[in-house]
Amino acid sequence: MQDLALALALAAYNVGSLIPETRELPLPYAAYAAVILQALPLTWRRRWPVAVFFAVGIPRDFYDLFIGNFAPLPLAPAIAYYTVMDRSSTRARWIVSAVLLTGIIRSQMLPGHTEPYDFFVDLLQFVVAGMAGIVTRTRRAYVAEVEARAEQAEAERDRQAAMAAAQERTRIARELHDVVAHHVSLMAVQSEAAASLLPDRPEAAGKSVEIIGQTAREALTELRRLLGVLRGPSDRRQAATSPSPSISELDEVLLQVRQAGIAVDLRVEGSPNKLAPGVDLTAYRIVQEALTNTVRHSGASQAAVIVSYEPGYVTVSVTDAGRGPVAVTVGRPADQAGHAPPDPPDPPDPLEPLEPRDPLDPPKTNGTRLSGPGGFGLAGIAERVASCGGSLTVGPSQAGGFAVTARLPTP
Repeated sequence: MQDLALALALAAYNVGSLIPETRELPLPYAAYAAVILQALPLTWRRRWPVAVFFAVGIPRDFYDLFIGNFAPLPLAPAIAYYTVMDRSSTRARWIVSAVLLTGIIRSQMLPGHTEPYDFFVDLLQFVVAGMAGIVTRTRRAYVAEVEARAEQAEAERDRQAAMAAAQERTRIARELHDVVAHHVSLMAVQSEAAASLLPDRPEAAGKSVEIIGQTAREALTELRRLLGVLRGPSDRRQAATSPSPSISELDEVLLQVRQAGIAVDLRVEGSPNKLAPGVDLTAYRIVQEALTNTVRHSGASQAAVIVSYEPGYVTVSVTDAGRGPVAVTVGRPADQAGHAPPDPPDPPDPLEPLEPRDPLDPPKTNGTRLSGPGGFGLAGIAERVASCGGSLTVGPSQAGGFAVTARLPTP
């Protein structure tokens, strides 16, 4: 629509410039037709720039050959040349420029063009038009490149946000699993103990019920802490949250496991030093989850926890004298380790739904294999170790039980 308006306006200008000179023109009607036909093809200049350039140039040459005098300014050819330089290929631009230069030289040799400066004026007009087309073309290419980079940056930002959200969901899922699985497992053990003690030993059964209540309150406290992390800034100011647990605070976990009937020994080797928050929480959760698996799956009566500090690393190890977790296949085949294969898998635990690990946070273990329908327990430990850049070993222990050992780097 804009190009049509431009063509009509230019045609009107050309006609208007000839009206005062009508009596002096040898072929007035042909002159008016030529100047009108110079302008009208500009309507399609963006679609077919090269064709329009020649469609504009032919009437102009006709005017110069047969009319000669009182020619309007070559605005239509200049606009057509500008469009060619703006929108055509490099080869087309060179060809059109050569044709244009030839036409200018030829027009100056026709009768009536006796002034040398006419050549330089015409040449200057088309040079300016061509340079303007090149500048417009360059600017459009630059804007397109900037827009492409902006779209790419936005897509990358969205991808990073999606990755961060997925990693955060995985982290929260691990925290919820560790909290719920540990406390609910202890409550299940104590409830079974209370049921077996009734009605013959009501006092002991009452002690188990008391432990169930205490464990439930502790689970609620942990859940409130996690929910506090998920709150918005305004809600977070109103909700007081407790700090994350630390590997130096294992007494409560060990007490809960001992109350479930498993004797647990804790040994600390080396000089304890301050750990990074992520490593500290990871070490705590590894011990908690390993002891939870001992309570739920091993059938062991004894377990040992070793926390070893050394320069640049902290190693946590949990071993038991039971038969190991039956819901997860871990480590090398039994014939290579010298032990009998694990018992057949139990049905899936409702606390550990069947869902693949997040591919954005893959576990890294030194040759271990975590699979089976058991859920997220040991897989969650592997993911935690991988997030800290540590190494993990899980499998049968030398004493015939099951061992979980994680070596985590420290600052």
